[in-house]
Amino acid sequence: MDGRIDQARPGAERRLQATAFAPASVGNIGVGFDLLGHTIDGPGDRATVRRIDAPEVRIVAIDGDVGGSAQLPLQAERNTAGRALIELRERHGIEHGFELHLHKGIALGSGLGGSAASCVAALVAANAVLDAPLSREALYPLALVGEAVASGSMHGDNVAPMLLGGVVLATPTRMIALTAPPLFCAAVHPDFVLETRRAREALAAPYPLADFVRQSEHLALFLTGLARGDHALIAEGLRDVLVQPRRAPLIPGFAAVRDAALAHGALGASISGAGPTVFGWFAERDRAEGAAQAMQAAFAQVDLHSTAWVSPVNGPRAEVIG
Repeated sequence: MDGRIDQARPGAERRLQATAFAPASVGNIGVGFDLLGHTIDGPGDRATVRRIDAPEVRIVAIDGDVGGSAQLPLQAERNTAGRALIELRERHGIEHGFELHLHKGIALGSGLGGSAASCVAALVAANAVLDAPLSREALYPLALVGEAVASGSMHGDNVAPMLLGGVVLATPTRMIALTAPPLFCAAVHPDFVLETRRAREALAAPYPLADFVRQSEHLALFLTGLARGDHALIAEGLRDVLVQPRRAPLIPGFAAVRDAALAHGALGASISGAGPTVFGWFAERDRAEGAAQAMQAAFAQVDLHSTAWVSPVNGPRAEVIG
């Protein structure tokens, strides 16, 4: 199967333009490096895609928030969204082209999946103007190619939850929606940029086998806790002994921010994606809201203003809007 769905009916009116919104995400969820992620209800990127006759992908504008959108390349092959649309055309033999306008709502280098959100929003919008739209599963490998432009490697812990919503297990070939109990996430983003490539460089040195075994134990406990809806197992598993110790020194005030989340009842707290956003998972919304304020206060102690969002862990997926 080629992954196509909803074949266009003869005589059906062709859609020439669509806009899609892709939500921010918490990559890794601490214990699942490059494997786990979930979306949050809050910031996101928006992409408007117009179908054009010319067999090419053009990025006509990038605007919005994030103090750095002007740095994003307009050359399609160097942009996560543009590269994904190029892959869509080439892999599926699409003769027409796409014109793309990106509106950034997720800060660059925030650890909230900004590059992935642009990529996924563009794909979902472009998919809506195809004669025969593709399934979300068929969009996944295209999103991996696009995301690799920014991260330097193919990993789906951000793009997969954006495509499916909620908590997702992502491998190079599969994205699997996971059942999670009704928990809440507090995500706090300081006004501080941590480039993904720099954060990944911190992980280059070898790891002791004992640390790998401990991390595997925590991942198994975490996944079992999700499947059973067992808060105690989730809390026991939501402890990162591989990535967090190496990236924490790159985030000013990290230890105090994490401790503030734990002091307010977090099941676990860690770094979102490559950072510097810090997140915690909570059983109740009011605990998450109280923790978010305390986490912001901890960032303020190192002279960093921050923005906080509280969202269900089972967040939304990317959708066409308007």
